Amino acid sequence: MADDADVIVVGGGLAGLVAATEIADTGKRVIVVEQEGEQSLGGQAFWSLGGLFLVDTPEQRRLGIKDSFELALQDWMGSAGFDRDEDLWPKRWAEAYVAFAAGEKRGWLRAMGHRIFPVVGWAERGGYDAMSHGNSVPRFHVSWGTGPGVVEPFERRAREAQANGHLTFRFRHRVDALTVTNGDVDGISGSILEPDEIERGKSSSRKIIGDFQLHAQAVIVASGGIGGNHELVRRNWPKRLGEAPKSMISGVPEHVDGRMIGITEAAGARLINRDRMWHYVEGIRNWNPIWPRHGIRILPGPSSMWFDATGARLPSPLFPGSDTLGQLQYIMRTGYDYSWFVLTQSIIKKEFALSGSEQNPDLTGKSWRMTFKRATNKGAPAPVEAFKTHGADFVVRDNLADLVAGMNALAGDDLLKLETLKSQIEARDREISNPYVKDTQVMNIHNARRYIGDRLIRTAKPHRILDPAHGPLIAVKLNIVTRKTLGGFETDLDSRVFGQNGQIMPGLYAVGEAAGFGGGGVHGYRSLEGTFLGGCLFSGRNAGRAAAKAVG
Repeated sequence: MADDADVIVVGGGLAGLVAATEIADTGKRVIVVEQEGEQSLGGQAFWSLGGLFLVDTPEQRRLGIKDSFELALQDWMGSAGFDRDEDLWPKRWAEAYVAFAAGEKRGWLRAMGHRIFPVVGWAERGGYDAMSHGNSVPRFHVSWGTGPGVVEPFERRAREAQANGHLTFRFRHRVDALTVTNGDVDGISGSILEPDEIERGKSSSRKIIGDFQLHAQAVIVASGGIGGNHELVRRNWPKRLGEAPKSMISGVPEHVDGRMIGITEAAGARLINRDRMWHYVEGIRNWNPIWPRHGIRILPGPSSMWFDATGARLPSPLFPGSDTLGQLQYIMRTGYDYSWFVLTQSIIKKEFALSGSEQNPDLTGKSWRMTFKRATNKGAPAPVEAFKTHGADFVVRDNLADLVAGMNALAGDDLLKLETLKSQIEARDREISNPYVKDTQVMNIHNARRYIGDRLIRTAKPHRILDPAHGPLIAVKLNIVTRKTLGGFETDLDSRVFGQNGQIMPGLYAVGEAAGFGGGGVHGYRSLEGTFLGGCLFSGRNAGRAAAKAVG
């Protein structure tokens, strides 16, 4: 049977687009199969803030940040904590990826028109020793244009390849099976879904109007993760993080369901590290949702006080922006699946950002005028103020007694006691009058303000939480929001998939989240942030180039 293309790519997200365009650039024919409509091209990358992990960049050097491959690799390995036999390939991917982030990644993207916002963010700051989790320096480079700004160069290249006949899109084609002939993966089969022009991110129709089969010399699985499928998240939930949450909100649309992962595994692919995952604990329910259970993550600065459901302050170093999975583990061990920020208007206006392209119209729209207001506005950015006004998880009051009463009313219980919170907040406030303190969180605030980027737009001037001049008081009920799968299909550095017998499956590749962003889990146990889009870029590029050579 004649091949319909040289290579088939399953999934039209960022990793799939990168792989497809690399193949098309060689003159090979590639088909991109996507279960959603054309309006969803770019997948989860479109919704992202566009953060990229980069090392020793001009942006860092201009801000006085001294970074290096060696320091970044130390941070990566300390965060990953690789400790399993199956971490052989993930560790090799980690070494290769950090070298990419310290090498040609920025220049490769820049040559396609990608640009970076000049203030580098400091995510996942850790707070342990030098060889443990966290970024030693700011490395979170926000794309100018956020997620759409990352997708645009590859969508443009894909459209050019489509125009010259090297690339074909098959939207509303859902894969139901891989075809394997004499041990080689050589195609796919599935169902054609009815056309649906529903808004990007909303749940589309699953009505089947036909079926299809496609053949090629290679298939690249770029189908994403499982974050929209809470049942699957709970099934894979690791006991080391406590019991799976009873209540979660979704950081990704409903179609991010892990369905293709099961199909690929059924064909013989080896899935490893499925218990490694990355979910955030600073989730808030979207007051204007796009997809079911739509959650938004707060990207917090370092000053909000963080309390568990019972009113106990989270221990050092589990402060905002320090250790996502450490916070998740602590919260789940309290027996509750939510926690609280307590802060002031002065903190929210300087320190609250919201993850997602749609929540950052200034950066997404590439408006310098709007972006400049982040440093000069009297209030918080408009999307943050909208959540403060309309969001179901926000309580705003003029005094602490009323705030605690509102928090208890929102949670539907009386777990929080006024005197318990008051004593902890007053103790913290007494530490503010000196630049030298014993409160580790206040130390972190002083440390953050030594970095010009944080001082300008991300860290409020230290002040007492209970100072009325900085009011009103604000409490935010924080939910667990699903996001990323850190495990995936085991692959070599060419993104070729290993079978369950330990041998490469001829013709099969996996990229992006389906491959644990490389190797079956390039992050190990923890991410340094800005690494998910980068993993899609790197694995997609490796797969595209390798597959193009392999098909002759």
